[in-house]
Amino acid sequence: MAELVEQPLLMVGEGWDGYRLLDSGNGRKLESFGAYRFIRPEPQAMWQPRQGDWQADGEFLPGADEDGGGRWEFATRLPEDGWPLSWNETRFTAQPTPFRHLQFFPDMAPVWEWMRDRLSEREDAETLNLFGYTGVGSLALSRHGKVTHVDASKKSVAQARENAVLSGMEDKPIRWLVDDAGKFAAREVRRGNRYDGIILDPPKFGRGPKNETWRLEEGLPDLIRDCRQLLDEGSSFLFLTVYAVRMSSLSIAGLLSEALAALPGKIEHGDLAVRETGEDGRILPTAIFARWSNPR
Repeated sequence: MAELVEQPLLMVGEGWDGYRLLDSGNGRKLESFGAYRFIRPEPQAMWQPRQGDWQADGEFLPGADEDGGGRWEFATRLPEDGWPLSWNETRFTAQPTPFRHLQFFPDMAPVWEWMRDRLSEREDAETLNLFGYTGVGSLALSRHGKVTHVDASKKSVAQARENAVLSGMEDKPIRWLVDDAGKFAAREVRRGNRYDGIILDPPKFGRGPKNETWRLEEGLPDLIRDCRQLLDEGSSFLFLTVYAVRMSSLSIAGLLSEALAALPGKIEHGDLAVRETGEDGRILPTAIFARWSNPR
């Protein structure tokens, strides 16, 4: 029976050559994405900035309500098609999007490392990336075998394919699927398929390719139950991240504990975070997570 570890954990990204958290405070953060600097909203940065003058190539100005909206203002002319960055052997394009992101989530770097550690030296694993976005996690997992990448956005999947080409990984065994994550998982259960690992990064709200509506609190329990049916005692992990919700990591850990109770291993939970560069860099929380791992 999977053990629920009640004490929360921190998974902290330290940054790398392609990404740094330079400073944060007053509800904003200053980051470098390669050669360019950006200011983005960050409500959890409640402290004062350490630097007096933030010089940036672009800033995202949020809308009037907390549920979204806003626009970019640029002080520098950026490459029209974005610019390449890398994490380990994976390469991908960074570019400001209307949703304040830059086509990847840098705080996921410690998650990519953790999943790789779970699979160790395996090259025959089969993994599933639900809500896979632009595919950096799928490319990272492809070192260990077959990957099924699912996202409802045709544009995101197209960018993921481009990132595979940029990384020289276009021949890796990755299935790139434009599909509703919940419907796909339910079909996989009916097919009797199984996976060695599953990562899912669901949004608070979203729409599928056929205008299906996704609301996290309503859809997540059924999705986790289906994911459980895609795992067995020989599987290695499930990793769930949740952003921008008023929810404790213990809540989603409890959901995993209920659904995965019959499996061996342990369930842990906590915060994803990024550390500022420099001496005594502060830790900025970005999301909550819950994860199941099976040492086998």
